[in-house]
Amino acid sequence: MEIKVIKTIKGKTPMQETSDFSYEERAAREAKLIHLFPDIEYQEIKGFGGAFTEAASTTLDKMSAENREKILKLYFDPEEGIGYNYGRVHMNSCDFSLGNYACVEEGDETLETFNVERDKKSLIPMIQDAMKYNEIEMFASPWSPPAYMKTTGKMNEGGKLKPEYFDLWAEYYVKFIKAYAENGIEIGTVSVQNEPKATQPWDSCIYTAEEERDFVKNYLGEKLSRENIRILFWDHNKERVVERSRVMLDDAEAAKYIYGVAMHWYSGDHFEQLSMFHDLYPDKDIVFSEGCYEYSLGESDTVKIGERYAHDMIGNFNHYCNVFCDWNLILNEKGGPNHVGNFCDAPIMADTQTDTVHIHDSYYYIGHFSKYVKKGAKRIGSSKWTADLDTVSFKNPDGEIVTVVLNRGEEELDFGIRINGEIINGKAEAHSIATYIFKD
Repeated sequence: MEIKVIKTIKGKTPMQETSDFSYEERAAREAKLIHLFPDIEYQEIKGFGGAFTEAASTTLDKMSAENREKILKLYFDPEEGIGYNYGRVHMNSCDFSLGNYACVEEGDETLETFNVERDKKSLIPMIQDAMKYNEIEMFASPWSPPAYMKTTGKMNEGGKLKPEYFDLWAEYYVKFIKAYAENGIEIGTVSVQNEPKATQPWDSCIYTAEEERDFVKNYLGEKLSRENIRILFWDHNKERVVERSRVMLDDAEAAKYIYGVAMHWYSGDHFEQLSMFHDLYPDKDIVFSEGCYEYSLGESDTVKIGERYAHDMIGNFNHYCNVFCDWNLILNEKGGPNHVGNFCDAPIMADTQTDTVHIHDSYYYIGHFSKYVKKGAKRIGSSKWTADLDTVSFKNPDGEIVTVVLNRGEEELDFGIRINGEIINGKAEAHSIATYIFKD
């Protein structure tokens, strides 16, 4: 058996291959084991990626040509980077835009003014450049309809879609997808609405579960199905996944249009809700569509952020998640730009004043999954002896087995991985993550 181990340890070189393990053929060891069952397969893994936002693209544009390519390669190159193959883009503006904007002129009742000229200045070129390194599956999410379509007359601070605009707003999605296709970017999936429960200071729009269901059932579903576009619903925190799903998916006329549920992490783990969702609706996918932290450039220890990412990814995948998609791919030295001051962290931050690229620990922690777990992999059965480690295992399409082991604790732990009756002895250093790859 060929074995490769890649480790990231706090304070040491990240993602370094190591030979710090031993191999026991037909060992009898029973204690401190992680057991792998390659023949027990669960959900298919369909991608890893992050969000292309106007904040990300305009930040990238301010970097030197050399650093621009470096950043794109770090994310999307399967060999020299971490192999992202999935992406999200906002339809109209979001908080990580330079300001509020829509793809039509205010008051347009026919969408005759529809265009993506603003996106073509920076956002679309960033996606096109990323696509040079890897095939990227894209999905789009709206934060708000144009102001004139809403009850409040403005894009920020919530409000609702006016009933008389349901049909026109549904047609808007189709036009957006076609406009991107004309620029060589195929969007195969959309979510109905980003965070439909949250009235935010930035671009936002509220749907009750029933309103989201009826919009899909009576307007959006039919239009997008004609274009072979998949629909994700909810696109908000995990703690309401089951509650919202019962309304959307227990209605057969709405459910037939739904590809899966999208979820965020901001209200806590709630991994059990993902398993409950899978048990209730086993034919629907689960997409992690957003997660981030507040601004942290300059902090001396960003390991905890990396550990939070890995913990959430392991928990999500162990409970039937199919896709991981981070929030902003890159932000500037202020954690923006953001038109309402909602500054945040990203795995790669760029100081546009000094043309410096800052690679955070979260980049490497995500990379322990995205670089080695290939599209089409299946999660496989595994068990562990302790709650002090987080672990998840996969089988790649070529039969390669990938196991990720996370230790968020202060103590080093010795352990063995048992696979097909053989044991690989290793250790999980304090605050470390390791990827074990087994190939016959």
